[in-house]
Amino acid sequence: MKFLTLPLLGLALLAACGQPEQPAATPPPPAAPVPGPDLSALTDSNATALLTQYGQQYPASEVILHTRLGDMRVKLYDDVPVHKANFLLLARKGVFDETVFNRVVNGFAIQGGRSDHRTIRINRYSLPPEIRPQHFHKRGALGMARYDDDKNPGKLSSNSDFYFVQGEKLTPDQSAAMAGRRLTPAQQQTYATTGGVPSLDGKYTVFGEVVEGLDVIDKIAAEPVGTDKWPKQDVAIKVEVVP
Repeated sequence: MKFLTLPLLGLALLAACGQPEQPAATPPPPAAPVPGPDLSALTDSNATALLTQYGQQYPASEVILHTRLGDMRVKLYDDVPVHKANFLLLARKGVFDETVFNRVVNGFAIQGGRSDHRTIRINRYSLPPEIRPQHFHKRGALGMARYDDDKNPGKLSSNSDFYFVQGEKLTPDQSAAMAGRRLTPAQQQTYATTGGVPSLDGKYTVFGEVVEGLDVIDKIAAEPVGTDKWPKQDVAIKVEVVP
């Protein structure tokens, strides 16, 4: 749409004619810088140390992820400190607020956190795996994406691509076969009653779970998508850290 700036400017000048001159508006003060490591300075070699220190200095346990289809309250696990601190840092810096859910597979998972049009400068770095057997891919689990094993034998996580598990309900025999590892009776029960994707267990780092708003995952997963699994209508993301 072409904006008619000249006529609008003329009307503004006519309206101001004969009126006392108004003092110029004082511009708002610049926003205070968000504490934490410089995102453009993080690398594979220093990310673990810097993020660990950041997580200790600026702890938090929950975030709220806002979308046009509803909100999800997410609990972050304490025993995956690097992934937790990284997520909190990027959320506070506004990195995720410039992204959308860019890969949605109904019955499997929804993925977001990446953008080719980011205005916030961030270096590409990886996170060391923090795979814990007690954190598995039940419905609502929050995990970090990564390259496949042939490119990434160390199972290093992406710094920004995250996903929420949707999955489906499975019998104990089905979940055990898909997991490729020994599941506890409680885990088998969870997969049977809540659902999930046990085939991802032991391969990706799970560092949180949705505690409110599980239905939002289903709503996003049900969005019409193109051949690239990108929703035809963007589902934008805004992450708020709960104090």
